[in-house]
Amino acid sequence: MDTTTSLDGLVCADCEATHDPAATPRRCPDCGGVLRASYDAAAAAVTRESLAGARFDGLARFSDLLPFTADSLVTAGEGATPLVPAPEFAAELGVGAVYVKDEGANPTGTTADRGTALAVTAARDHGAEKVALPTTGDAGQSAAAYAARADLDSEAFVPTRSTFVAKAMTNVHGGDMSVVEGRYPDAVDAFEGAMSDDDNADWHSLAPFDTPYRHEGAKTLLFEVLEQLDWAVPDAVVHPTGHGLGVVGSHLATDQMQEAGLVDDAPALHVAQPEHCAPVVAADDAGDDNTEVWERPDTLIGALEVPDPAGGALALDAVRDTGGWAVGASDDDALEAAVQLNAEGIEASATGGVGAAAARELAADGHLGSDDTVVLVNPVAGTKENDVLRSHLMRKGV
Repeated sequence: MDTTTSLDGLVCADCEATHDPAATPRRCPDCGGVLRASYDAAAAAVTRESLAGARFDGLARFSDLLPFTADSLVTAGEGATPLVPAPEFAAELGVGAVYVKDEGANPTGTTADRGTALAVTAARDHGAEKVALPTTGDAGQSAAAYAARADLDSEAFVPTRSTFVAKAMTNVHGGDMSVVEGRYPDAVDAFEGAMSDDDNADWHSLAPFDTPYRHEGAKTLLFEVLEQLDWAVPDAVVHPTGHGLGVVGSHLATDQMQEAGLVDDAPALHVAQPEHCAPVVAADDAGDDNTEVWERPDTLIGALEVPDPAGGALALDAVRDTGGWAVGASDDDALEAAVQLNAEGIEASATGGVGAAAARELAADGHLGSDDTVVLVNPVAGTKENDVLRSHLMRKGV
């Protein structure tokens, strides 16, 4: 595996054992825990100036802070997404500034592209012939696209209620797809059954936190936010959350950026979930260290209907270590917040609306100050969830 000189190895989040990336494609072989990359910050030849000089190189310009060299990365030009000011929304919240990090500008219209780029690179380097994952939809399209870039096959296990766009584009990119009757946990069961089949021994898992690399790619979002704000650390970043890849990635980014001497402090990282599928919120409210399975998930925000998040414990760590909060939002409030951002010229998705609605709650509860700079992550292009947004307007008589 072709790695940068600053990568020390993979460290288990549970037992803290260190493993060789070339020999460890999935979870910790000792205890089954989630693996995270460990770096020698002093060996990373990265400065604010060096990053600015490679501004249009997407994720590749962060190669000193990633597990792969720029030349080895499977890329479709992901990253370098807009950070769009939302002054009207900021005025409503009563804060200094609101920016929307529009991840819909990624190649397949989703923030998943950041992690998929790295995870598919690792799969290729490990000699995989096929990558596979369970997904609520968007990550399946992303995996199919990046697998095609790496000349690999892909298989996505998606629930029937996944969006038509994600399912259609998975096939258009050349990916195989198993549409599973039911909801996301049913797709997970089908995926795990397929992975245990001896006939699929050459498959490489891209399931969330089953590979060390999807959360590694997710951290580049915050790298970019800091650049785009001229290295002024925002006061808050609000992540709509399913499995927790985004908020965990931002947590990794804050630690790494401070170790590299690029910033001195960290933003508060907030989790936002639909209130009828909010296992991280429930665990945070209860003071628990990990999430419990949400028994009756029921939300229109299908991308976030994840009742048993693979990164639940790590998401809670991210929130608590940075002084953040985990907040639930009703579907109606999320859709209305998304429509409001769209009325300001920002193409927010229903998924992004969950974060915007949560920010309203944070402001109302006094967790955001009048001078605060707040970043809302819009994880998915609005056009990928246009049917949900349009239905909301129709119910209002628009």
